Amino acid sequence: MAEKILAIDDDETLLELIRISLQREDLSVFTTMSGEEGLALFNQIAPDLVILDVMMPGIDGWEICRRLRKVSTVPILFLTVLDSVEHIVRGLQSGADDYLVKPFRVSELTARVTALLRRTRMPHDQPDILRFGGGDLIINRTEQIVFAYGQEVSLSPIEYNLLVYMAERAGRILPTQLLFDAIWGPWAEAGPQSVKWYIWQLRQKIEATPKNPRFILTEYGKGYRFSPE
Repeated sequence: MAEKILAIDDDETLLELIRISLQREDLSVFTTMSGEEGLALFNQIAPDLVILDVMMPGIDGWEICRRLRKVSTVPILFLTVLDSVEHIVRGLQSGADDYLVKPFRVSELTARVTALLRRTRMPHDQPDILRFGGGDLIINRTEQIVFAYGQEVSLSPIEYNLLVYMAERAGRILPTQLLFDAIWGPWAEAGPQSVKWYIWQLRQKIEATPKNPRFILTEYGKGYRFSPE
């Protein structure tokens, strides 16, 4: 069955371009020009990925993203003319998984969408359940559920993928640029500074003492290291 893409943008011409481009990738594409209709359509079709414009009349992209993140970890790709670092960081902080600045090439859009979908379904050679620190941190990769100190932790797709990527390489020093390229992809607009923000977010959620982390350690001048103990 074709994976479903929901595109929400008030530019009808752009929506048609998105629809045609992604259908060529054997994806099923649903489009709407209204934020309100987009939220309703999301509940009806349960898409595998959402493409979302930031600046729209009525409910804007920031608010739509916030509402979706309350109920779903579906990958969200922002499309916008707002290209400042502040806006890009705001988009990532609001729960978006990637950020594409208009105008963009169709090939870049399809590459971003394909990469996000691939990360949500990537196979693994390691056990489905990873345990660290004597069971204080458990990652269930089959269900994509994380438990820290006996409590289930709610993670965004990027937070989850970043945690799993580091956990699978426990004990290794991982440069910031390597983490950025692995999780966001080489075409991402935000830049490696996004890694620092998401590391901070992960520590707040999985560490008993975020200021003195046990699992996600900083290797100053080098990057980060996941400690399995």
